[in-house]
Amino acid sequence: MSRTHPSIAIAHWPGMGLFGEADLDRLGTLGTVLNTEPIGAWDDEADAVLAEAEVIVGHWGCPPLDAAMLDRAPRLGLFAYAAGTVKMTLTDAVWDRGIRVTSGANANAEPVAEFTLAAILFANKGVLWRRGPVDFSAMSAMDDLQWGNYGRTVGIVGASLIGRRVIELLRPFSHMTVTLYDPYVSTEEAASLGVDKLELDELCATADVLSIHAPALPETMHMIGADQLSALPDGATVINTARGPLIDHEALLPHLASGRLYAILDVTDPEPLPDNSPLLEMPNVWISPHLAGSQGTELARMTDYVIEEVRRWSIGEPALNEVTRDRLATMA
Repeated sequence: MSRTHPSIAIAHWPGMGLFGEADLDRLGTLGTVLNTEPIGAWDDEADAVLAEAEVIVGHWGCPPLDAAMLDRAPRLGLFAYAAGTVKMTLTDAVWDRGIRVTSGANANAEPVAEFTLAAILFANKGVLWRRGPVDFSAMSAMDDLQWGNYGRTVGIVGASLIGRRVIELLRPFSHMTVTLYDPYVSTEEAASLGVDKLELDELCATADVLSIHAPALPETMHMIGADQLSALPDGATVINTARGPLIDHEALLPHLASGRLYAILDVTDPEPLPDNSPLLEMPNVWISPHLAGSQGTELARMTDYVIEEVRRWSIGEPALNEVTRDRLATMA
């Protein structure tokens, strides 16, 4: 399908300022921007925009595209989502009407992968756990083989967009071994990524750092449970930048309380944690408030990405990251 100069609607949480004037000007070179104030709900005030919209550019807080809403948007041909997961926004009615869907998950993967790389390097050096000024009377700690990045093994759980990017970012660190667990990736494909494919328990048993990048699906809930956590070597670090429920937190707690394992958790279960959660007080646990994804200047990458998707659709080019009904089932 090729549409020249389409009518473009913008939908996301109001007041977030996700598209600046320069961004709107760029969209305006591709089509007619119907609304500069984003739509936050498909209420009666949205009717005039929906009636004309051939493209909806969505972002965080875009309301779901259900059959009733799509009945009011008969010309819609592209839903270009600037952020990552579209699972809370899409319904089967979108696929039934042949609307192209794209996601900015590729763009949002980059800062998460960068965060993960930093977390891996800091975890192996013990940076987050060994705070304070240098103590020259205890310099024998420099000989502690618990710390250091040389010769370490990083186990990646999930060859998602983020997992693959983390593997790529680790490639220059030839002194590290990177292994992968992903039931959807063949041994040959893993080899092409430069990693060895292992079963999950074997990967855990050999990982100094376990980094989780699997999607949140019914079958992945608590995939890192008691058996996997017990298999991790003493002193290993668990990093989770995916979704909190992928780890069984009740099974994780005793390993952290004893000091056997370390954890860097950008996501938790529940999220946020209650004020009385023991995780908040443990010196071997680093918790960040779900900030690994795009924020600040990084939002511009997602904006660039979604504008490019609109350009490609308008001239009949393939999408950068098209989401299909079949693909959605295994996506985050």
